[in-house]
Amino acid sequence: MAGAELTPGYGALLHGAGILDLSTRGRIRVTGEDRARLLHAMTTNHVQQMKLGDGLYTFFLNAQGRILADACILCFSDHFLLDTEPETRETVFQHLDRYIIADDVTLEDIGADTCCIALEGPESERVAGEAGLPSPNPRYSHAEWGDASVARFAEASTDGVRIYAPAARREELIQALEAAGGVSASAEEADVVRITNFRPRYGRDINESSLPQETQQMHAVHFQKGCYLGQEIVERIRSRGHVNKTLMGFALDNAQTPAKGAKLLAGDKEAGEVTSAAASPDGQIFGLAIVRIPWNRPGEVISIEGRRGQLFAPFER
Repeated sequence: MAGAELTPGYGALLHGAGILDLSTRGRIRVTGEDRARLLHAMTTNHVQQMKLGDGLYTFFLNAQGRILADACILCFSDHFLLDTEPETRETVFQHLDRYIIADDVTLEDIGADTCCIALEGPESERVAGEAGLPSPNPRYSHAEWGDASVARFAEASTDGVRIYAPAARREELIQALEAAGGVSASAEEADVVRITNFRPRYGRDINESSLPQETQQMHAVHFQKGCYLGQEIVERIRSRGHVNKTLMGFALDNAQTPAKGAKLLAGDKEAGEVTSAAASPDGQIFGLAIVRIPWNRPGEVISIEGRRGQLFAPFER
């Protein structure tokens, strides 16, 4: 069957440098003397050890250890910046606000006042250099760039940066990246690349019923950081040694793209269900699925809607 059309934007994400406007994502500025203490107590990763220029990926949990949202946290000299999915911006804001009691912490939703432009793909570093951007390293680290900040990320493909800047600079930044060799890509094109790289997304592959260990995104969890909301459940699972299901990638040959919720079979046993799927240009189907033990392992042969496939480990966000 025919695969996804190799449009200019899609081709740039795969082989060049695609420009993504991520300005609809949530951006929350956290200030105040107690900002690190609060975020440390409300997330699964180690916020209190962060230094200027650091960044990390983390989960916000409820008391039952279920994931309310994921986020990237960037550390600045006088604030933290939370970068969230568009759908969880309000959830994160209200969740944090509920727990600010006697703390010196102020939350500010700066989404309308700022923009976020990403550059993704194997040529991103070269194009970013041509545009005069700094090159922060390692992943999630960031550097100042005039009135903007540049952070190393990988939203859709395997490498890239995000630029956070005043909203008024949005068009200027896109034009500068295009002049340096970047090609604008759509959210739909980015989603196909994300799926074919087995990168999960909150709201699609991870949701409010997910436990951290089920996501296989354990770089979001620090096991020596001390107490945080939902920690008891995470530690109980750790001591037990496993969960009953995990997120996995899969590939199918010569198949129709399965819908969300389509069942995975291992022989005649129901092994899990699809969370997202997309077709690549060569017609192969890639996707993510929540898969039960004992079938949740790379190389396992499964079938979806009568089509043979194979499981892969998901990549990190």
